Amino acid sequence: MHLTGAAAWLAVFALLLPFSTLAAAQSFEDRLRACWACHGENGRSQVADVPSLGAQPALYTLIQLVMFRDKLRVSTPMNEATRGLQDAELRKTADLTAALPPPEPVTEAVDAERMARGRDLAVKYRCNFCHQADFAGYNNVPRLAGQREDYLLNTLRSYKDNSRYGYEAQMSEVLYSLQDNDLVELAYFLARVR
Repeated sequence: MHLTGAAAWLAVFALLLPFSTLAAAQSFEDRLRACWACHGENGRSQVADVPSLGAQPALYTLIQLVMFRDKLRVSTPMNEATRGLQDAELRKTADLTAALPPPEPVTEAVDAERMARGRDLAVKYRCNFCHQADFAGYNNVPRLAGQREDYLLNTLRSYKDNSRYGYEAQMSEVLYSLQDNDLVELAYFLARVR
């Protein structure tokens, strides 16, 4: 089943509702099952605007989880999911996530011209430097290869307009001069990188 927009967030909220009332009574494993329900047990999210987490670097995931838990990064489902978790539980979640297989890139109807434009933008703006030549990420830099295109585009847009902040301040600087169509091409390319 593929959910979009408000329906997807409603489903996420329904899955996480027990966290807000029964978090203390739930085991870590039960809470982790809710993570996989949205982000995909196989590392590939099937929910619109929810990132695939397979093979994300453990350090990057750990930092994000701490930021969600401590409300330094605000997303109600994630703030609720991480509420009350101890550092060791966040570290275990990050390690389990890193061990998931990487998400499969989009393969249907690949447009070679768009791929070339996206690749050129990724090289020009040095995405391949911080995120590695294969866009697999490293340490505190996220994996982009095979990520959901909708999530990538929304994230790029939020870095550009400074609505997403955190320790990645350089992202808004990198994206400052790009036009929205450039962001569309980057997201297209990265979702299809092998």
